Amino acid sequence: MRQVSSLSCDWLFCEGFSQEYLEFQDPKLFQAIQLPHMNKEIPYNYFDEKMYQFVSTYARKLDIRPEYQGKRVFVDFEGAMAYAEVFFNGQLVKIHKGGYTPFSAELTDYLNFTGENTLVIKLDSTERPDIPPFGNVIDYLTYGGIYRDVSLRVVHPTFIENVFAKPKVKSQVAEELVTTIFLASSAATKVHGAATVALYQKGSLVAEAETPFQIDAAAQTSVDVVIHQEELQGVMLWDIDDPNLYELRVSLAIDGEIVDDCQTSIGFREFDFRLDGFYLNGRKLQVRGLNRHQAFPYVGYAMPERAQKRDADILKYELHLNAVRTSHYPQSRHFLDRCDEIGLLVFEEIPGWQHIGGPEWKDVSYSDVRLMIERDWNHPSIMMWGVRINESPDDHDFYLETNRIARELGPTRPTAGVRCHRGSEFQEDIFTVNDFSHSGGELILDTQESWTNLPHRVPYFVTEFNGHMYPTKRFDQEERLMEHVLRHVRVQDAAAKSEDIHGAFGWCAFDYNTHFEFGAGDRICYHGVMDMFRIPKFAAFVYRSQVSPMVDPVLEPVTLWARGERSIGGTLPLVILTNCEYVDVYLAGEIVGRFYPDRDRYKGLEYPPIVIESIENVGVWGSTWFDGEFVGYVQEQEVTRKKFVKNPVATELIVTPDDTELLANGQDVTRLVLKIVDQAGNLLPYLAESLKIEVTGPAQLIGPAQVTLIGGCLATWVKTTKEPGQIRVSVTPSTLDLPGQSVELIAKREEG
Repeated sequence: MRQVSSLSCDWLFCEGFSQEYLEFQDPKLFQAIQLPHMNKEIPYNYFDEKMYQFVSTYARKLDIRPEYQGKRVFVDFEGAMAYAEVFFNGQLVKIHKGGYTPFSAELTDYLNFTGENTLVIKLDSTERPDIPPFGNVIDYLTYGGIYRDVSLRVVHPTFIENVFAKPKVKSQVAEELVTTIFLASSAATKVHGAATVALYQKGSLVAEAETPFQIDAAAQTSVDVVIHQEELQGVMLWDIDDPNLYELRVSLAIDGEIVDDCQTSIGFREFDFRLDGFYLNGRKLQVRGLNRHQAFPYVGYAMPERAQKRDADILKYELHLNAVRTSHYPQSRHFLDRCDEIGLLVFEEIPGWQHIGGPEWKDVSYSDVRLMIERDWNHPSIMMWGVRINESPDDHDFYLETNRIARELGPTRPTAGVRCHRGSEFQEDIFTVNDFSHSGGELILDTQESWTNLPHRVPYFVTEFNGHMYPTKRFDQEERLMEHVLRHVRVQDAAAKSEDIHGAFGWCAFDYNTHFEFGAGDRICYHGVMDMFRIPKFAAFVYRSQVSPMVDPVLEPVTLWARGERSIGGTLPLVILTNCEYVDVYLAGEIVGRFYPDRDRYKGLEYPPIVIESIENVGVWGSTWFDGEFVGYVQEQEVTRKKFVKNPVATELIVTPDDTELLANGQDVTRLVLKIVDQAGNLLPYLAESLKIEVTGPAQLIGPAQVTLIGGCLATWVKTTKEPGQIRVSVTPSTLDLPGQSVELIAKREEG
């Protein structure tokens, strides 16, 4: 039977590489680290991106057990940026080009059963012109290091290489499940056996089927195992509101003995991209999403499972999106797993940004297509394969091949390709375009015909809008914050009203680090509806408000409630992002008006914003200022309220962890949000107080121990060690006369 064990702990790391490192004679050259790991921790902004672009060495001892004799042994890497040479016991066993795709190194022929076994990776994290997305400047950073998990896999000489489950749904009924099992054998003779597929839900067997096979000596083959409709009675569909998942257990038997097995999660659902819209399980669905970069402050991509899954939760449960685009590369399997679990549709694409390189570069891109699809073809959440380099020029032969590969390997989903040029050659199944037409004027989204130059309609998505057209910081001036909100409102409203647009993905979910050629010059693009710490800007509530108030009542006036923050003074016009039926507004405790959503202007949104153009005595510079209160109602019942004070002062430091129970595995993390609020619990948007952070117990801080609040708020992350125990995080203001705050966390051993 196969054995899979984590290799993410107990690594040694050093900058640079030398042949002598293969000997591993002087461990003092190295520092102890755990994976995921960034090769150089970076500041939040204003750093030189060259600081992580270097060659480094990762090394680790492997425990090779006697029972591995006669087996095949692999090391599986989920992601390492960007060019990896893998050495085992001094021998080069694998070269991999590409920072976003998985790869495996076979160790079988080099195992030492009587002495030490050493794994060494020479990792080049420079921007090599032969590897996508490099070759020209790109609007994001790629960071460096082995930033995803690594595992050891021990299998029988005849084993399962991969499994592709192809559930078929017709008219909302599970019709068939065809599972293609890819087999490999290093046996000296032909092997006869049987492959079994068992479908489970919540531990209960649903259906099972078996197919015999034979495989020639030292060969590869595949076998299909089919479960028919009559055995799938009662199977529930995967949907964004009810993401039913099933466990697929695949086993391989030779002479009646099971020699290998593996598991994957699948879902039964039906995607239909019609000319009049996108249909999920026969129901027309307007896709409303954002783009996601997987970058975090200080450690770039090197965040473990919990942080990756938390991002999916933020998109689904805080922003109430139904889709995400993985811009501009395949992202963590943990993120995709969570999208499956919670019902978040995914548009996944290959690495790249505008630039197409030469033949070697293209070969790596072809490999990226294959590796992306072969890794992710069982995820029910993935709706499209992105097989075009984002915003690149046409290249007929190149894209003919990327589409061919995708259609051959992953025919259960259509291909798409994101462009920003009008009349771009359409070789994919779905036309996707970055439409930045809206610059504040009357034109919101251009027509499908103007982008495609085709005489007929095609399935069509807007995959980016806003972004660089109106970058906005969380601590910007109020009128800019309001316009940022309205641009997201206008575009999503226009997309929903259009007969040609299946959905729109805004640019983007979170601010992200970038090269000095882009963004604000400080190595950050402030394009997100949330900042890099996942703290919302007002525009986040455009999305959050598009859900039933019975799920999450939302009431967010787009104002700092400051008399002199706008160029005209006052707070009007005032936009309120809400899903309430109406809102009552109070000044100094007296009601001044009842206001309703602007359904005439924003007919495409289920929950349009309220726009208040005038309130008596609110909007005159120098007049008396008041406390304010907004009360939201549904079915004539109060469901939420928001208060503002006329004279805000720093009142309380609040420290809020996302999680209080962590795993003592050397890599688990949780985010802690740090904020100082006024008397009504609102952020102080221009407060720049310095905070001291101290961690005691079996954990360490990610990033600096002395931070300065940005717009009254910041976040940090705490990472566990391998030791269990109580963790205390203490936060103390530097200048404000406010009491410090502490939170208690606990790190526990993993079960099993």
